Amino acid sequence: MITIVYRLIIVYILGLVLWNLFEETEIKMQANNALVIIPLILRVLMIK
Repeated sequence: MITIVYRLIIVYILGLVLWNLFEETEIKMQANNALVIIPLILRVLMIK
């Protein structure tokens, strides 16, 4: 049960970061968002 809640929280945060990635116009911030997305995807997939 706690794993499902954990994954839902991470998916929510991942969605917000993806939304910010596509809304951002500055290349530096897009690269920063992309670097944040990678560990979040790995956490959703439960890959260390």
